[in-house]
Amino acid sequence: MTDFDDIRPYHDAEVRPALDRILNDPELADAVARLKFPRLAGPLGFIIRPMVSRAMKRQLACVDTVDKFQQEVVEKYLRHMIETTTTKLTTSGLDQLDSDGGYLFVSNHRDIAVDPAFVNWSIYYAGFKTLRIAIGDNLLTKPYVSDLMRLNKSFIVNRSAKAPREKLKAAKKLSAYIHHSLTVDRANIWIAQREGRAKDGKDLTNSAVIGMLTLNRPKTQDFSEYVRSLKIVPVSISYEQDPCDSAKTHELYAQRTTGSYEKGDQEDIQSIAKGIAGQKGNVHVAFGTPLSGEYEDNVAVAAEIDRQIWSQYVLHPSNCFAYDALGNEARSLPYSAQGLPFEPGNLREERAAFDLHVASIPTEQREILLEMYANPVHSKLNARQN
Repeated sequence: MTDFDDIRPYHDAEVRPALDRILNDPELADAVARLKFPRLAGPLGFIIRPMVSRAMKRQLACVDTVDKFQQEVVEKYLRHMIETTTTKLTTSGLDQLDSDGGYLFVSNHRDIAVDPAFVNWSIYYAGFKTLRIAIGDNLLTKPYVSDLMRLNKSFIVNRSAKAPREKLKAAKKLSAYIHHSLTVDRANIWIAQREGRAKDGKDLTNSAVIGMLTLNRPKTQDFSEYVRSLKIVPVSISYEQDPCDSAKTHELYAQRTTGSYEKGDQEDIQSIAKGIAGQKGNVHVAFGTPLSGEYEDNVAVAAEIDRQIWSQYVLHPSNCFAYDALGNEARSLPYSAQGLPFEPGNLREERAAFDLHVASIPTEQREILLEMYANPVHSKLNARQN
């Protein structure tokens, strides 16, 4: 495992030294102070920062393993997020999987931090081992951020490599690490189906992701056999409300009208914060079945992942309202975790809330927002036909 020291999560023996580094980093205390006390952290920062630092040191004083960090720190914050920003979190499909693990969960990608958090929460409370989570090095902008992510079992995807040879070397190492984690450590892995969020609501697996996963395949091993050995499980995450939908709509509008969009320096961090703190309504995490067929190539594997993600996607009233608003007919489509038939007359409060949200978006951008929510309906209908 020393081959992966620069990208793997921390081991138990590294937890305490990492926490000591974090606790002595004034940037973390300042960031937490600004997050928890946004109005006071500026003028009274000289008082609040030491208080925050002391509180963190007390909270982390007895944490010396990865399990303790997740159970005593991460679990607490995830529980608070779920209780305060979701109406209900539901799951399906886990009863078809073996809790002994070793699965590669490949999910659609709507939120930078919350997607893997919801998958992790779901499998943990079903008796599975928590995930090793893929995270791009573009998000690790500060040393304390990198430490925190690796304490939470994240492993690093090198996206900063530019030269083709350097990119291939990084991809081969990542592929080898994922295979080792699955087959030797029997760890559960989470990775997004594509680099970057599906801002338009179209969940499409990038075949290049499958290409990376299969780089470690021995030349003598059959392609489909290797794919089956990865125990790929497609996962479909659906949000009734996307906390970042207005920002995504603004970006898509800029791309359509000017041909480009320049991301701000702190935009990813802002998206993470908004995704965590923003209201999400009902959320469903649907787990598929491990890929077990014969596949000609990476494109065929990606197509099967898409089929499962689309067919499992749990629609919400917001999806059906948007689909209707764009001139389609959503009546009787199954929505919610219970698969209730969509009848607008029974959802007047939900419709009023959705209309109010749409009205908050600039007029010229509203169609893009509606498309974002309607596209999962198109995908689900396509999956039915295929």
